[in-house]
Amino acid sequence: QVQLVESGGGLVQPGGSLRLSCAVSGGTFSTHGMGWFRQAPGKEREFVSAISWSGTTYYEDSVKGRFTISRVYAKNTVYLQMNSLKPEDTAVYYCAAHRTSRVSSSPKEYDYWGQGTQVTVSS
Repeated sequence: QVQLVESGGGLVQPGGSLRLSCAVSGGTFSTHGMGWFRQAPGKEREFVSAISWSGTTYYEDSVKGRFTISRVYAKNTVYLQMNSLKPEDTAVYYCAAHRTSRVSSSPKEYDYWGQGTQVTVSS
C-alpha cells in the first residue's frame, strides 16, 4: 500500500516562501506520476502542479513562475517550492500519486493521497 505524508505547511506573510514535502513509502516511487492539489474552504479540490516519472512538470496557470515541483528519487520525496505567496494561495495542500507513471490535472485520476498540510498566507 502506497502511503504519502506531507509536511512543510504553515503561516507565512504575503510575498513569503514555503517548501512542502511529500514522502512516499510502500510503492515503487519511480513508477508513480505525482501531483499536488489544494482545497480552500468551501471550494473544490484543484490542481496545482504535477511531475511525471521522467521529470516533466505541469503547473496551474496562477502558480506558474512562482511554484516549482521536483522529485528526488534517492529520498522517495516530492517537493513543492512556493515563492511569492499570495493570500489566495491559502488552502490545505495535498500530495497525490497515480498508480501508473501518468499524471493528470484531475484529482479523480489519482489513487493515493496524503493527509494534507495547511498553508495560510496572511499578514
